[in-house]
Amino acid sequence: MRTGFPDFRLGKVLATSFTGTLSERHGNAVERIPTPHRLVDWLAVNGLAVDSCTTAQLELARELRESIHVAATAAALQDALPASAVQVINERSTQGRAAAILTPEGKRRWRLSSASRVEDALGVVAADAISIIAGERDGKLALCASPTCQAAFFDTSQSRTRKWCDMNTCGNRQKKARFNAKSDGDGV
Repeated sequence: MRTGFPDFRLGKVLATSFTGTLSERHGNAVERIPTPHRLVDWLAVNGLAVDSCTTAQLELARELRESIHVAATAAALQDALPASAVQVINERSTQGRAAAILTPEGKRRWRLSSASRVEDALGVVAADAISIIAGERDGKLALCASPTCQAAFFDTSQSRTRKWCDMNTCGNRQKKARFNAKSDGDGV
């Protein structure tokens, strides 16, 4: 893994983890895939290893990321899905050539084409986004309660009442702010 870049926020849902490569969208935005090589790193960490990435492919990835974010946000708010976001997600899904394979451990993995193209990996991410936005998976789309984050995430908790995209970052930050405000108000 390349050093000097912010850590990836890895989750269990590929599509929303991908949108998390740009965090703090309503504050001081943190870009976690600022270079083509960093996209290669993210894809590898998520089981979608590719040989290389161009600047143009990075732009395709960022366009997909933003389209997923916009569509997932609309779905979480039960608003109409923006046509332009749906078009980008569908285009990336159909441009990829990947196959789901079953491992001996009973897990699903993705096999990309022999050329290991970024477009193939983006097709997998887009297909994952389609499955969660379409409501085909057990869970619900929600938005992070942090006012500076508001990331879309897929809530699979039993009660479906999760508030934070990531408890280790946004949740802890909000808890700390509440604690500090309470401590300051005690007159101590």
